[in-house]
Amino acid sequence: MALASPAEILAALWRQAGLAPAAMPAVVLTGAEPALPSSFRVGAAAQATIAASGAAAAAIWQARTGRAQQVSVEMRHAAVEFHSEHYMKLAGQEPGDPWDNIAGTYICGDGRVVRLHTNFPHHRAGILKLLGCAGERPAVAAELAKWNAFDFEEAAAAAGMCVTALRSFAEWDAHPQGQAVQGLPVVELVKIGEAPPTPLPPAAARPLAGLRVLELTRVIAGPVCGRTLAAHGAEVLHISAAHLPSFDHLNVDVNRGKRSAQLDLRGAAGQAQLRALAAQADVFVQGYRPGAVASHGFTPEQLAALKPGIICTSLSAYGGVGPWGARRGFDSLVQTASGYNHAEAVAAGVAPPKVLPCQALDHASGFLLAFGTMAALLRRAEEGGSWLVKVSLAGTGWWLRNLGRLDNGFQGSVPKLAELMPLTEEMETGFGRLTALRDAAVLSETPSYWAQGSVPLGTHQPHWL
Repeated sequence: MALASPAEILAALWRQAGLAPAAMPAVVLTGAEPALPSSFRVGAAAQATIAASGAAAAAIWQARTGRAQQVSVEMRHAAVEFHSEHYMKLAGQEPGDPWDNIAGTYICGDGRVVRLHTNFPHHRAGILKLLGCAGERPAVAAELAKWNAFDFEEAAAAAGMCVTALRSFAEWDAHPQGQAVQGLPVVELVKIGEAPPTPLPPAAARPLAGLRVLELTRVIAGPVCGRTLAAHGAEVLHISAAHLPSFDHLNVDVNRGKRSAQLDLRGAAGQAQLRALAAQADVFVQGYRPGAVASHGFTPEQLAALKPGIICTSLSAYGGVGPWGARRGFDSLVQTASGYNHAEAVAAGVAPPKVLPCQALDHASGFLLAFGTMAALLRRAEEGGSWLVKVSLAGTGWWLRNLGRLDNGFQGSVPKLAELMPLTEEMETGFGRLTALRDAAVLSETPSYWAQGSVPLGTHQPHWL
């Protein structure tokens, strides 16, 4: 069976979001696979999801102004944007290895592999407490050699830690969680409340100018959504908390275009401040573990009651369904559990695991969430209602897998930053002078850009401009 073209993949995403085919702007997709070395269609996935976000922005601008424009996405540019946190320089220096020293894969006593994600200090401490050993790789390996891989995966999950065992596609498909995510749409829009149509703001110079986005996310996928909305002119206010760990090396890239404030939602004062902000927001983006933000009084239904017509988003690791629905997870863990690291190794003729050449599930999910958010803005303008947009890493993984495989995938190469300088821009940030990739979606009338550089978390007060 012939593989779907990137244009066909884009058209399917557009339909999935409930948008009329006639509403899609003219889109030009150039380049060819493989864009990065993988048996999976990382380049096509990057091009289609980034094009979907750009096309939705262009459709909003046309709805506001009556003027059409063309969207262009080159595949190689899109593919490397799926690795944007790697392709940057801060004060002239490229990023170092971001991984904690005990993170990664280990062989357990049954011969199976597990992957540990220990980049957050409390996750690292929890794993070491569970194993009862020192924080060095030899000590961790020695203790894991006493465990069955699946048993350790379950013990870690019960302790709130982040571990998955390596599975093949066949094993994932037989697992209850693998079966649960097979039915998930890659991006789902659900009307969660009644409200009259909310007209888009009057004509402006940028597609999302005048729209307010409240963002509660961290790491990559959720922040990529907010970064994308900011690139098209939305006012994005990122909310974090001083007591929660984060990654400055990622924030430098993914928080471009945003202001950043901090609130403690464990207390009534912080919750009241967030409610006040949400009451004036068009979009509420959240990417924490299912139930984490909701437990403080911010379920989508509560937000819809507070601000009828609001667009809420839900980004999760495993889709909020099945036995793992509420588990913590990251791209690398979902790749391991759901068969990618096994299948990629088999295709390459090496011993498993072999990771994808970028955090493809993270980045695709971020662009899909931005696309779904803009689709919901278009739909609320015509249909009314409050909306929930749902995306998950596991659901994105199922979608990517079903795009098919490449026989020549490993002929692609991973470029160095020096080769990509024509695709970069420079800007001042709160961390120093930054060289980073531009947005790969090129809009002919309203070029995307970030109006300000990223800043350290908590730089601003929790107020709208």
